[in-house]
This record gives sequence, C-alpha cells and structure tokens, in this order.
Amino acid sequence: MQPRYRRAFGCVTWVNMAILIFLLAAFLLPLPFRYVGSGDIFSEIQMRLALLGLVLILPGMALGAVLGARTYRVERRLGTRAGAGIGATAGLASYLLFFALIEGLYLLAMPFVVSAVLLLYALFATGQRFERRWRIVLFAAALSILSGVVALVLDFDLLGLLGALFCMAAAAAGGYVGGMGYARAGGDDMIPPGATIRPKEARRKPR
Repeated sequence: MQPRYRRAFGCVTWVNMAILIFLLAAFLLPLPFRYVGSGDIFSEIQMRLALLGLVLILPGMALGAVLGARTYRVERRLGTRAGAGIGATAGLASYLLFFALIEGLYLLAMPFVVSAVLLLYALFATGQRFERRWRIVLFAAALSILSGVVALVLDFDLLGLLGALFCMAAAAAGGYVGGMGYARAGGDDMIPPGATIRPKEARRKPR
C-alpha cells in the first residue's frame, strides 16, 4: 500500500476514534442535568447530540480519507490545536445547521452553510499558509456564533443553547483526538521534506 493511502486509512481510523470521543463527551457533559429536575434536559440533549454524531460519521470518514491522502504529517501540537479548533467550529455549525433545517428555518441555515463551506476550504486549501487558513476557521466560528446569538435573541430556546454549547465542547474534544491522528497517520514515509518531525528510532533488540 502506498504511503499516502496508508495515511488515508489511518486518518479514517482516527476519525472513528474522534466520533467515539465526541459521543462519550456528549454523554458526560449533560449528565449532571439527569439529576436536576425531571431529567428531560439530559434526555433531549443526549438524543440530539447522538443523532448528530451518527449523521456525521460517514461524511467525516470520507473527508478524513481524502484529507489524509492529500496531506503530510504535522507536528503533534499543531495537529491537536487545529483539530480542537476545527472540531469546535464544525460542531457548532453542524448542530445549528442540522436543527435549523429540521425546523424548516432555511433562511437562518444559510450562515451555517457558509461557515461549513469555509471550514472545508480551510481544511483542503493545502497550498495556503497556515495563518491564512486559521483566520478562515476563526471567521467561520465567528459567523456561526453570531448567527446563533441572533437566533436566540429572536426565539430563546434553553435546550437549543445548551445543546449547541455541549456539542461545541464535545466536538472540540473529538477534534483534539482527531488532530493527534492527523499528526501521526502514515508513519515516517509521510513526513514532509524539511520538517522538524523526527522519524522514530528503531528499537534495539534485547541481547
């Protein structure tokens, strides 16, 4: 198997791990609400986040495979930082877009569609400098946050607010794990030329 395809397969594996971390965090974060009041908040948020995670897993695997095949490894700190930031932004935009479409609020969904397109561009515009791509991610995050605030001002929904916050936090945790995989997948064959990443040293055989 060619190194870039091996990296693509590795990225898909790490996407699956990131989804599992997302679902775990989505369960643990609202868990205190299970013991407050009637527990309806926990049940509703848990159902929403689990549904969103299941809907996004297949597109996430496909994007992970394509991204892995097109990119080299990066330093772990850079990978986890980018993964957490992109994960948080993608979680917020996906949550708000998904439920805006379910509610039939198509005009409100447009900013979240733009935010998702900007995130995809930042991920796949590998010819651009990292600083420029990071600014695009920040702009996408600001657009989603501003649109979400406007939606809450027009029609406040406590479950929607808590769901968006928990989804963003859970997606950041999942993105952090996915970033670890992005930094490692492909092995030493996918270290870019001139990188500061050191190849693994061969283990010495015991005497």
